Amino acid sequence: MGLQPLEFSDCYLDSPWFRERVRAHEAELERTNKFIKELLKDGKNLIAATKNLSAAQRKFAHSLRDFKFEFIGDAETDDERYIDASLHEFSNFLKNLEEQREILALSVTETLIKPLERFRKEQLGAIKEEKKKFDKETEKNYSLLEKHLNLSAKKKELQLQEADNQVEQNRKHFYELSLEYVCKLQEIQERKKFECVEPVLSFFQGLFTFYHQGYELAKDFNHYKMALQINIQNTRNRFEGTRSEVEELMNKIRRNPQEHKRANHFTMEGYLYVQEKRPAPFGSSWVKHYCTYRKESKKFSMIPFEHRSGGKAGDEELFILTYCTKRNTDTIDRRFCFDLEALDRPGVPVTMQAFSEEDRKLWMEALDGKEAVRAQLDKIGFTVIKKCISAVETRGINDQGLYRVVGVSSKVQRLLSLLMDAKTCNEIDLENSVDWEVKTITSAMKQYLRSLPEPLMTYELHGEFIIPAKSGSPESRVNAVHFLVHKLPEKNKEMLEMLVKHLANVSKHAKRNLMTVANLGVVFGPTLMRPQEETVAAIMDLKFQNIVIEILIENHEKIFQTLPDATFPEPISMSASPPNAPPRQSRRQGQRSKRPLAVYNLCLELDDADGHSSLREDTPTGSTDSLSSQSPTPAFPSSPPGLLDGNHLILDSGDLAGWPTHLPGQSRSSMVSWMNIPSANPAAANTVPSAFFFSNPAAGGDKAVESIAHRKARAVYPCEAEHSSELSFQTGAIFEDVQFSREPGWLEGTLNGKRGLIPQNYVQFL
Repeated sequence: MGLQPLEFSDCYLDSPWFRERVRAHEAELERTNKFIKELLKDGKNLIAATKNLSAAQRKFAHSLRDFKFEFIGDAETDDERYIDASLHEFSNFLKNLEEQREILALSVTETLIKPLERFRKEQLGAIKEEKKKFDKETEKNYSLLEKHLNLSAKKKELQLQEADNQVEQNRKHFYELSLEYVCKLQEIQERKKFECVEPVLSFFQGLFTFYHQGYELAKDFNHYKMALQINIQNTRNRFEGTRSEVEELMNKIRRNPQEHKRANHFTMEGYLYVQEKRPAPFGSSWVKHYCTYRKESKKFSMIPFEHRSGGKAGDEELFILTYCTKRNTDTIDRRFCFDLEALDRPGVPVTMQAFSEEDRKLWMEALDGKEAVRAQLDKIGFTVIKKCISAVETRGINDQGLYRVVGVSSKVQRLLSLLMDAKTCNEIDLENSVDWEVKTITSAMKQYLRSLPEPLMTYELHGEFIIPAKSGSPESRVNAVHFLVHKLPEKNKEMLEMLVKHLANVSKHAKRNLMTVANLGVVFGPTLMRPQEETVAAIMDLKFQNIVIEILIENHEKIFQTLPDATFPEPISMSASPPNAPPRQSRRQGQRSKRPLAVYNLCLELDDADGHSSLREDTPTGSTDSLSSQSPTPAFPSSPPGLLDGNHLILDSGDLAGWPTHLPGQSRSSMVSWMNIPSANPAAANTVPSAFFFSNPAAGGDKAVESIAHRKARAVYPCEAEHSSELSFQTGAIFEDVQFSREPGWLEGTLNGKRGLIPQNYVQFL
């Protein structure tokens, strides 16, 4: 049921039921006011959203209008032209549509927002003011009535009559105001229906008009749409037909890219990394360039380009090519490299790196590049060395740091290529030409020797050359090296003789060139000798290679101009020993007369034929003193009290303190450490064993070997037993109750409860 009508007669009664009906009408008008207020808010939001949509649509239309498709080739088909123009048509359609939308937004403001706001302010706002007056008069009327009724009956009649007239007039005014208020309430209740709905109807009329305009635009657009669909379908069909052909061509090129290389005016083109040299502390860097080459004009151009940064990193560089040669990995620590030389920069090659070996071959073929010549001990090789030696002795025998100062690798490689080419070798005059520096010539000679298939002193004899450098007297070392040199192949020996003779001549000018025998050993040790396998042990043997070269230089006349002693024993092979271990002493009966290697560990030779030999310490590599030379040392001032005879050496703790424990040039501590006993200083005298025996069984094999009972020793090398009487052990094993054996160079000891023989030079006493 709706609101009850307000009767005018009820205004005079002003009953509670009348007041309740008035409040119901007032509540309904308040609800209507809130509804209109919310509707106005939503309408304004709708207008704002419409404007935002219109702006977005216009921006979208501008984007369509501003874009244009690019086509492949030199012309477009009709279909492609129509498709390209379609974006402009779409833009125009949206533009027309948005013009209608702007009209809609304006109509919403005029037909919906303003009428509702006017009704709310003028009608609903007016009734609120009437309600305030009605409430105020109600309060005034009933307050005056209560005051009048409270008058005393004893008042004068005139006063009471005036009071009655005033109350009556106030009541009439209240009734008139009440009648007007009730009339206004019912009037607005009826007006709100058409005052609210009519603006909404106008809004929908504008909205339908907008959609009708869109419909009309769509009808106009329909014909263009149908034609465009046909253009798109035709283009799609042509694409499907072309794609299969493109994929087939792509697969052909993928299978063999070179056969389908696109014809152009470049003989070769592609990416290469170019070495850019920097000042010494910064080394060099490799920068990617796109390079092109024209064979007919020999023009080579390169443009730095870095894909990750998305563009060129510099300007194009152009030069005339004069020379191209392949670089091997033994001359540069990178693969796939080759050198180019420009006409305007002679002698300053540019090193480049291809992406693969196949890529390098293609570049070398296009550039007419030359392969790096492999060194061989042939006629050309001997000619190269002779030319280099002659040039060095003519032009640079007194140059400081000769053979130590290296040349530019690219120049060295080019010189070596020219020398090893039979066509150009004879044309190179190293003695009189200033084009080639002495350091370039010396580096080329060293590079040739390092490039040989195997080192000049061969892999086979490498280990045998190292053995005498590690132990023995100077004379025995020279004899051993002398013997081994004559085991070299004839060409190797001939080349080595020519080279060592030259190095001896270089060392004679050491006061000027500073290249002593030791320095030459450092330079040519790794050049003339190297092991077949690179191991830690081989690295540790580098210093002994230097010693071998020193021996060759200092004794070159004897070694190369005389034959070795036919009775000289062949050196022991190291193949059966661990990589870092010294050779084990053989226990065969035929070798028992040899001196045990333990004697060398003492650095004292007890052989009657040699007498007292000198003690030596290895000179550090690179010093000015030869590692192979030993200054002769006078015999002991007097035999120590513990020296019994030539067969046994007995050192007693009481005798050792008073006996000189060092020779001229050797420290006391080093002498004692070589003897494998504690230092004989007074503070440690109580740690020295009471007696320490070294036996020379070669002089008296049946004599008893005295030793210290329960002495311990530690293995410094691993060993695999070759006989049931020997012990097998690893590095670090601890032996108990170690004694000297009757076998030369062997000890007896206990390991893990088993007793057996131990190679003496494999352990160290604790």
